[in-house]
Formats: sequence, C-alpha cells, structure tokens
Amino acid sequence: MCGRFVCSKAPEVYGSFYDVVAPPIAPNFNVAPTHNVAVVRMDDAQKVCVLQCWGLIPSWAKDTKTIYINARADTLFDKPAFRVSVKRRRCLILADGYYEWKTFGPKKKQPYFLRPKDDGPIAFAGIWDCWSPPHPQPLSQEARGALEPIESCGIITTDANELSRPIHDRMPVMLRGAEAAAWIDPAIEEPRLLAELLRPFPAELMTCYAVGPLVNSVKNNGPQCIAPATAFESPSLF
Repeated sequence: MCGRFVCSKAPEVYGSFYDVVAPPIAPNFNVAPTHNVAVVRMDDAQKVCVLQCWGLIPSWAKDTKTIYINARADTLFDKPAFRVSVKRRRCLILADGYYEWKTFGPKKKQPYFLRPKDDGPIAFAGIWDCWSPPHPQPLSQEARGALEPIESCGIITTDANELSRPIHDRMPVMLRGAEAAAWIDPAIEEPRLLAELLRPFPAELMTCYAVGPLVNSVKNNGPQCIAPATAFESPSLF
C-alpha cells in the first residue's frame, strides 16, 4: 500500500514537468490521508491541476467515513467502488516519492523513502470522485455552504519492483511522459489498454534509503523527514 508520501517541490516544477498550471502547493514532506493533494485531471478536454482530498469517497457513499486511500490495480476494473471512476475519472497525483515501512521483529518498524533516482517529479496513477452530502429537506444558504461537494482521490498500487519488494509487496503506480498522458486521456477506455499502464516503475530508475522515526507521526513535517537515518536508527535491510 501507499500510506504516506512527499510533495515538496515548487508548483512550477511540477507544472513544467507535466505541462499544466499547478496551483499554489505548500511543501509537504509527510503527506497523509485527508490532506489536500495536487491532482492533474482532464476537465472538458482541458488538462487542469486542482487540489483534492486524499482518500477517495465514492459518490454513492452515505457519509465521509467510507474512504479508500489506495486501489489495487488487479481489482480496479471490477470492484464497485472503483470501476466507474477508472473509466471516467482518472488522475495523476503529483509527488516526489513515497514512504514505506519494513517490519523487523515483533515491534520494530523502519521507514524508508523511495523516489526516482533523478530526484525529478513523479505522478501516482489515481482515480477521483465527487461526493455530495444528502440533504432531503430544503436547507438554508448557510447550511448548504457547510455541505459543499468534496472531490477526493485514491492512489493505485501494483506489485512491488525488485528494489521495493524487500520492504513491501506493493508499491504505487508511478507515471511519467507518454504513460502519464495516456492514463488521463478520456479517449482511452479499454481496460486492457489501461491495465498495461499499471506496471511497477523500473527498479533501476529508483533509489531507496532508510529515514528516521520523525515520519511516523503526521505532526512532523519538513526536510528532516526525508533525511537519511543514522546507523542507530536503521537496521540493515539488504
């Protein structure tokens, strides 16, 4: 799964890399579910970048307690929660890399940071939806304002590559270039063609290192979250 990631570059860096105007994005070195994230999607044949809540709330959900931060690539096209979104509402979630935890013994969990070797931007393949709260009776203007629709998104995961497999058996689908463009192309609806994009990112283009325990708490945020762990903090993995 992918439960925490980093999005710390200037908006124009992401905008230039993915050919879109990115909204102001505050650097976030510890992005967690329910945080707002920068998402690239198509809007009436126009590529746009907007902020959405991380944690997909299906449009049919009765309340906001039903959320999916991840969606498995192998069940994406069949699971009721995702099959409409993957056909009509695909997106790219902008990032620098992601965190994953490796279990050592009964109590020890070591966080690792995984990112492209070139340290450039990356986009997670995602799906999004728009949830509107039910309000059967007429509401005042003030009450309607408190019940605005929520746009939310989830990250698609696939099998881990050779680099990340010793840490976890899943990893987010990471896209660049033509594959990123194809993922959000509304003209592509054939599940087979879309599934071909949901492969592990090449291990030889990634790097991975242990980080300290600061990232374990969502209260911590800053460059220190991605600082390499000391020998005391990190057991040997490879």
